[in-house]
Amino acid sequence: MNYRAYLDAEVLGFIDRMNGFYPPESLNLPMAENRRIYDHMSEVFREASPENVTSRTFSLEGPDGALPVRLYRREEPDNRAAILYFHGGGFVLGGLESHDDICAETCARTGFQVLAVDYRLAPEHAHPAAFEDACIAFEWISRTIGKPVMLMGESAGGNLAACLAHHARSLPRPPIGQVLVYPSLCGPGNGGSRVTHAHAPLLAEADLDVYLRLRTNDNPDYSDPRLIPYADPDFLGLPPTIVFTAECDPLSSDGDLYCARIRDEGGQAEWVEEKGLVHGYFRGRTQSARSRASFGRVMAAIVGMLPEISA
Repeated sequence: MNYRAYLDAEVLGFIDRMNGFYPPESLNLPMAENRRIYDHMSEVFREASPENVTSRTFSLEGPDGALPVRLYRREEPDNRAAILYFHGGGFVLGGLESHDDICAETCARTGFQVLAVDYRLAPEHAHPAAFEDACIAFEWISRTIGKPVMLMGESAGGNLAACLAHHARSLPRPPIGQVLVYPSLCGPGNGGSRVTHAHAPLLAEADLDVYLRLRTNDNPDYSDPRLIPYADPDFLGLPPTIVFTAECDPLSSDGDLYCARIRDEGGQAEWVEEKGLVHGYFRGRTQSARSRASFGRVMAAIVGMLPEISA
């Protein structure tokens, strides 16, 4: 597919800049080298933290010991809600530093406290390790912050947020909403963009297969809703949901299918496909007008869900 028909010069420049960090054989490199490249790329793209946002890093008690988290707070916070945020990276890359600027800007733009979670990564910690860490973080923020909790995640983190939403809806204080950004929700074999954009820039369908197998020690259970939220037979009672996807991304159709299932069960769900964008575009929000506009829409959606929830 000729992606120059879909993408403007700024997005193409962002893709070239991202690809400059990764050799063609990067998926075959040792995991430590992959993480070194990813962390370096994240640092180069990192934006300065807003002056009115502070953060503190500490640890919760996790199954394997310390579970690092980082809490962001704006000088004049909006105390109506808090955000529990999960980073991307295919469940094998990333951490508190790789998405620090995105969390800080989310806090600044929304006013909500943001708790970022350094969940355990595969292949050292196979599924359901990341899901278990997500549950621990949700229990902590619900109990300690004492405000309604909204779930947010990018890419792999969007998958994790959705899996948590399915699990936590039955708790005494369930999440009040979820805002998912280019998430993996449905698994392979659902057609749509997973076919038409199987070879999209920055993320291909083959990459998704590698990440899934690394996450599960090469033994994925496609019926496990802690792994693939779309596999859950029960979509009742999920919180209001907004899913933002990139048009040129094999995961775009996941947002459509997932939101349709929620609406079929009487829930509130909206799918927004951002035209002319690619997976991971949040990193390009200062380089691309399209990315910057979408980031603003995501921030507005987070805040805009509260009146709907309160009604």
